[in-house]
Amino acid sequence: MPVRLKFPSSILKINGVRLSTVCANLYQKKRKDLTLIELSKGSNVVGVFTKNLFCAAPVKIAKKRMSNFNPQYCLINAGNANAGTGYQGLLDTKYICEKVADLVGCKSTEVLPFSTGVIGEKLPIEKINNALPSLVEGLSPGNWIEAAKAIMTTDTIPKSISKEIVLGESTISITGIVKGSGMIRPDMATMLAFIATDANIEKVILEKILLDAVKKSFNRITVDGETSTNDSCVLIATCKASNKCIDNSKTKEYELLKKSIMDIFCELSQAIIRDGEGATKFINIKVVGGKKETECTDVAFKIAESPLVKTAFTASDANWGRILSAIGNSGIDDLDINSVEVHIESLCIIENGQRSSSYTEKKAKKIMLQDEIKLLVNLNRGGCHEEVWTTDLSHEYITINAGYRT
Repeated sequence: MPVRLKFPSSILKINGVRLSTVCANLYQKKRKDLTLIELSKGSNVVGVFTKNLFCAAPVKIAKKRMSNFNPQYCLINAGNANAGTGYQGLLDTKYICEKVADLVGCKSTEVLPFSTGVIGEKLPIEKINNALPSLVEGLSPGNWIEAAKAIMTTDTIPKSISKEIVLGESTISITGIVKGSGMIRPDMATMLAFIATDANIEKVILEKILLDAVKKSFNRITVDGETSTNDSCVLIATCKASNKCIDNSKTKEYELLKKSIMDIFCELSQAIIRDGEGATKFINIKVVGGKKETECTDVAFKIAESPLVKTAFTASDANWGRILSAIGNSGIDDLDINSVEVHIESLCIIENGQRSSSYTEKKAKKIMLQDEIKLLVNLNRGGCHEEVWTTDLSHEYITINAGYRT
């Protein structure tokens, strides 16, 4: 069960965006598995993708097209990653994009492909092709939640969120969907994310917002330390709103839009963790007092990805020695261990290189039984801080991944 994550509601339509979903029979069990997102002409589209060297065929094509063309459609299939499929995977991806273009009357280079699912299997292009006419026919502005469902793999709940803000005299809408549950770790996690706004904004400024937002959201989560071949995050501005075009980053309007988009990114990335495979706990790890941001993230991820730490959280066991060991093994060679402090919620666990005098097993156990836990590490060596969100590691995670292809 997801940790304090509810089914999305009150999702806003975005002027200039239509969506559609159908079942193309890409799974053994009948479900929606194919999605099309249509963007109005004049939309600005930016994205970031996995850094995995074995990146999937659709990632390679989408990256190139996003840089060189003005996309009008995003085609997303679940159930098949089209990764590890060699040159044939590229041909299959281009073929499907051409079929979409033929139906909607655009150039094939204006169709961005995205896939998620099992790696190493040939893309079932005929099944997808047969489903395309119904997919195009079903395009509608209100299908955001249906799209969030259709892009799911091991997710247990669709993830979508909306926000409305006022820029000048204009009301701006922002809506996003994301999928991801396992194989989660920067860069990008194993996720597909599509966030759209009707705000009027220059592409270069939109890209700046995207890069800043991803750094503090999707690149600050981890379930299992595994980076997917298919990670993609797309930010769309249809420019349909009547606000004065945001063409620099020195305005109040820019700051407000950036903050609102970053809030959406953070909530969506945390939703991935709350729905992490087998998760029973949502764990917030904050590292402060670092000399550099990188050492803060190094410590946070070392703790977050330690199987010993994660299983202790599953058992609600305050085995603080595992946390201490992870910090000491995080690669900070000149770390003064006597200066490090560790707190679980308000309880001090470690100070002066040893267990705190205020620590008791009874107090720690009560905290560890919670399904949301905050862990604070103070390195006491500088003014930098970073935050990472993670899950525990339960028996259910093994069950899900042991049977993923069956």
